Amino acid sequence: MKVQLREIAFARSGDKGDVCSIGVVPYRESDIDTLRAQLTVECVRDLFGPLVKGEIRRYEFHGIRALNFVMDQAIGGGVSRSLNLDVHGKNYAMLMLSVGIDVDADWIPIHTQATEVALWR
Repeated sequence: MKVQLREIAFARSGDKGDVCSIGVVPYRESDIDTLRAQLTVECVRDLFGPLVKGEIRRYEFHGIRALNFVMDQAIGGGVSRSLNLDVHGKNYAMLMLSVGIDVDADWIPIHTQATEVALWR
């Protein structure tokens, strides 16, 4: 079964010059292995295509079980030089959350679990 990344994780993005960074943190610790396997540099390169002209690097933060993608030449020269509408790269996190992720058929969305927990209180 395929779900959008937004069902598994949240993301934040920002800029430093012409570099955009996107942090991805799963809602559940148990989903980090799925993200490690599927949310690769190649996957991100395919998603962003011509928006990112430079290198893309992925870093893992084991302590908080998160991934961070650093993309060079990603926002048209930086805040003071870019003609992009999103000169800070803030919308890049929203684009990242649209990535399709394969999950097991018995995977349960976090919002369903929260609803079930709320009903039992």
